Order: sequence, then C-alpha cells, then structure tokens
Amino acid sequence: MHSCPRISQYSAARARARCSNARKQATWVRKGEEAPGLWQRRRLGPARIHRIHATISSALGSAHKRKMIGHNPAEHVELPKAPRRRPVVWTAARVEAWRKTGKRPAPVMVWTPQICGAFLDFCEEEEERLYPLYHLVATRGFRRGEVWGLEWPNVDLETKTLALLLGDDDGDEVDDDVSLKSESSWRTVSLDDENVRLLKAWKAWKARQTRERLAAREKWVESSRVFTDELGAPLRIDYIGDHFDVLVGQAGLPPIRLHDLRHCAATFMLLAKVDKKVVSETLGHSQYAFTQDVYTSVVPELAEAAAEATVAIIPRKRRGGASGKTGDRPAGGGEVVALVHGEGASPS
Repeated sequence: MHSCPRISQYSAARARARCSNARKQATWVRKGEEAPGLWQRRRLGPARIHRIHATISSALGSAHKRKMIGHNPAEHVELPKAPRRRPVVWTAARVEAWRKTGKRPAPVMVWTPQICGAFLDFCEEEEERLYPLYHLVATRGFRRGEVWGLEWPNVDLETKTLALLLGDDDGDEVDDDVSLKSESSWRTVSLDDENVRLLKAWKAWKARQTRERLAAREKWVESSRVFTDELGAPLRIDYIGDHFDVLVGQAGLPPIRLHDLRHCAATFMLLAKVDKKVVSETLGHSQYAFTQDVYTSVVPELAEAAAEATVAIIPRKRRGGASGKTGDRPAGGGEVVALVHGEGASPS
C-alpha cells in the first residue's frame, strides 16, 4: 500500500511533502511477457489516488489526535475527479470492428459468456497452470489482490466456501466501491462444484510437486498461499495480469484486462438471475446500490429482457406474432466467437 511510513517521526511539513509525492508518484508496469524486461511508466489513476489519499489521511488524522503533528495536511489536498467508467460489451459488431482496426471501443470491456467460455476452454486445452485462478476470477468475481493473497487456511473445500480479505482493485474507476480495510473487509464466498474440483486438483498437484522437489533437494519455498510459482513462492502480483494478457492474445480473443474478468463474472451472475444483493455481497461491494447502478445496464440482453417484460405486462386482446423464448444463449454470442476466429457470422 502506498502510505507514509513512521508518520509520527515526521514533522507536518515533511508529512505534507510525502503526501504530495504519493499523489504524484507513478508505477512501473511490464508491457508483456513477450518482451521480458520491457517496462513502461504509467501514472496512477484517479481512483487509486483517492484510495492512497484516504489511507494517508487516516494515518495523519490518527497522528493529529495523538498530538504527534499540529494538523492533518491531507485534509487540504485537492484530489482529481474519478469518473466512473461503465463496462462495454464485446458485441459481434464491436469484435468485427476490432478485427479491422485493432482498437478497443472503450477502456473497460467485458466478454459475452461465449467469449469467456472460449478463453476458459483455451486455458484448459493448453493445460494452463493458472487455469484454476482465472476460472475463479471469471466465475466468482475476485479482485486481483484477493486471489493473489488467498491462503489455504481460509479455503474449506468440504463446505465449499472460502474467506477473502478485501483486495486492491487495481485503480479501476468502474469498481471503486472500496473502503479502508477493517473486520468487515472479510467476506465468505460460496464455491460451485467446478471451482471446488479445480482447487482440489490444484492442491493435489502442488502436494505431489512439493514431495518431488524435496526429494530432489531443490530449493522450495514454504507458503500458505493457494496460488504460487513453480517453487512454491507467492506469485508476483503483476504477473497474474501480465500473463492473462498474454493468454488472451494467444487465444485470439478481443482484449480485456484481468479486472474486466471480474466485471464479466458480475454480468454473468446477473444474466443467471442471481439476486442483486447476493451479487453485491459476492463481489464485496459495501453498497448494494453501487452494484445495481454499474451492472444492470452492462449486457444488452438484460436491457432486452426488461423491454420484453414491460410490453408483456400491458394487457392486450391479441398479441400477433408472439413467439416463445429466443433461446438460451445471449444474442450475438456465437457470432462473436466466430468473428474472433475469422469466420463469417452465422445467421441466427
């Protein structure tokens, strides 16, 4: 976390300078695994700056109450506006345009269930090592920091539940419903049979690998983390997103960020008619209204269903041309996958 260490040892002036530096600081991010060592400078986003400021302000406020400093300089910092960007769906038309131009329609994009299924199938067929991790994010909507910090003592595969500590949301303006960590930052999430199966297989594989490496006298790092590297050490947190980008490119799918996979999970739960309050609790949002405001208009199928329901409640003597269900799959899903792989869109 970006914060001022040992606040009590600094004067108010030095604390103010440190806060200013924290607000202006930039992070280094790797552009991709295909070019090891290639890094680019990226400034912090407004949402992350707000969270950094909240943490620093809390620390300085505590120091002020204890009379360690004369006042809290963070109270007078002018913060940048953090616009909330709504997710945009990779429809068939947008995928076709992307294939021609290579441009993303919006900063925050989400896959249809069909495209997400194609990604998970690719990971499974390629025996991708971190397939269980990405499956969790895509189906349960975990944040990067949450899945990165997940530990086995907090996973109960018998009751199919796991406990999560609120994680960093990577400065995403869409998902900024995050407060400072507290006891309420812990939440319990239920797991489905497929995620339990994948985690059991992952745990058994790790146990075999540990025995093999110990027998070979290789250096092994003991860790309680669920997801580790080949030597048992915790994954580098940026690697999870970097590797995801590489996999998406190898699969030939329209690009989204790792955090967008969380948005996919949210929209899929809503498409499956999961209660919005349950969706909010699963995602770890502190406000139910936030979930409703951000996600209810994300997927076109949701808007279409609302329109059909509105017409259906109007009493009419005769409804000409009434048809049954349009099908279980969302419109445009199959066409999107076909377009991704360079095939013509099949008529619906």
